[in-house]
Amino acid sequence: MRSIVIEDQAPAQRILQKYINDTAGLELERTFCDALEASTYLKDHPIDLVFLDISLPRFSGMDFLRAEKSCPPTILTTAYSEFALESYQFNVVDYLLKPFSFERFSQAIDKAISMTGLTKATGDAQAPAADRHLYIKSSHDLVKVDPVDIIFIKSDSDYTEVITPSQNILSGDPLRDWMTKLDGNFKQAHKSYIVNTSHLLKISHNRVYLPQGHVIPIGRAFKKQLMEDLVKPS
Repeated sequence: MRSIVIEDQAPAQRILQKYINDTAGLELERTFCDALEASTYLKDHPIDLVFLDISLPRFSGMDFLRAEKSCPPTILTTAYSEFALESYQFNVVDYLLKPFSFERFSQAIDKAISMTGLTKATGDAQAPAADRHLYIKSSHDLVKVDPVDIIFIKSDSDYTEVITPSQNILSGDPLRDWMTKLDGNFKQAHKSYIVNTSHLLKISHNRVYLPQGHVIPIGRAFKKQLMEDLVKPS
């Protein structure tokens, strides 16, 4: 998969370059500080994937998406969550909130592969991957959510609240049912909380720190298992 990075901050460029270099089958062709220059480049250079920051000089990431009529699949990399909902009107694969881990980055690449029908190793076409989305019954609606985007789930009386970068979804499913629906990245940290460890920023003083300022308490009954799961060799 051929990719470009559109990012004006050198530290963020270096992180993306390292993550891309550490991913088999993913190749970085160019890095741009300016979205207008990248737009000109794309006219003559077919690309499979774009890594795009939102806060850019002259021409923002959202301006770039609005202007590109046939933009390649794009992974947004940003410290701000307020554009998450609008961004999915475009060819956006995933929305990575800085700082993000290599594991979270890899999940976004897997989503890109599912969308494009390419493989990590060779780039050959393959059958579309199965839909991994969940459909959450919320009041009279069914809300489509990719589990990768879930930051945490909170139990509150007779319902649970599913927290993503762009929305909070109320569900009638109890917390115990969520553990049977979700993959191994989801761990119970407290009797009232399940966290997606791929979003975990740090653990300090019996608290889990997550993006967007969320801080989740760790219950005594869950701490030992949580810590063992986190430090378990891969």
